[in-house]
This record gives sequence, C-alpha cells and structure tokens, in this order.
Amino acid sequence: MSHMDHMDHNSTTSSPSPSHGDMMHMTFYFGFKNVELLFSGLVINTVGEMAGAFVAVFLLAMFYEGLKIARESLLRKSQVSIRYNSMPVPGPNGTILMETHKTVGQQMLSFPHLLQTVLHIIQVVISYFLMLIFMTYNGYLCIAVAAGAGTGYFLFSWKKAVVVDITEHCH
Repeated sequence: MSHMDHMDHNSTTSSPSPSHGDMMHMTFYFGFKNVELLFSGLVINTVGEMAGAFVAVFLLAMFYEGLKIARESLLRKSQVSIRYNSMPVPGPNGTILMETHKTVGQQMLSFPHLLQTVLHIIQVVISYFLMLIFMTYNGYLCIAVAAGAGTGYFLFSWKKAVVVDITEHCH
C-alpha cells in the first residue's frame, strides 16, 4: 500500500462525507432518515420533515407546469408586428393561386423578450432541481414530483386551446 493510498483511505473514513452506510441510493426506496434534498444542510430525518418536503416538492412541480403555460400565454400576447403577405403563385392549368404567409416578429431588446428570458432561466433551474430531486430515488419525493407535475398540468393547461389559423394554408 503506497503512502497516497493510505492517505486517501484515512481521509475518506474521517471526512464528514457519507460513509458506506449512507451511500447515495441507486434504486427506489421509501424512507425518511438522512435524506439529503438538493443542499448539504437540507437533510430530512423525520416523518414531519418528509411531509413538509413532499408538499414543497409537489408545489414546486406544480409551479413549474404553471410557469410553462404562463410563458406560452405571455409569448402569444407579446407577439407584435403580425404581417400577412399575399403573393401570387402559379397553379394548375395556368391558374393563379394566392398564397398567404403570416410573419410574426418580436424585438430582441424589448421588455417582453427580456421577461421571457428571465422566466426561461427560472424554468430551466426548476426543471433541473426537479430532476435532481427525482434522482434521490426516494419514493416519496418521486411521487411528489410526478403528482405535482400532473396536478399542475391538469389545473393550468385546460385553457390551452388549439387555434387553427385559416390563413396559414389558404390556397
């Protein structure tokens, strides 16, 4: 055993990092003892703490779904300078068809675009937090993520209507 191996062995056993008994789970489990939640200081050790974490994760997943729908809605409202351009296109048998194109523009340095950018960053961070929470493999937290996402989708996406724009394919 070299000197380096001996030092590494001693540093792992005396460090505050998880020991062999507290290794990160790589399979699903249901427990509430010593469950780290995203940050090293945020450790679940009681049923009450797990219940609180469940509610917090559920609400975070629900908020994530709401944020996705809100961003879509804001984008639709902030789309400016909609132009319809019609141009003649040769059709069959020498006829002329009018083809209409819709152009939607948004200025890059505008408040709506800057707001969308900030909301996008928040959405990405929350999505990674939810993924990392799911990767704890704790069954309760995984259920909280899935149930929160499902509830959020149920509550926020029902108003999302599919609008067919007849000018898109007017031949």
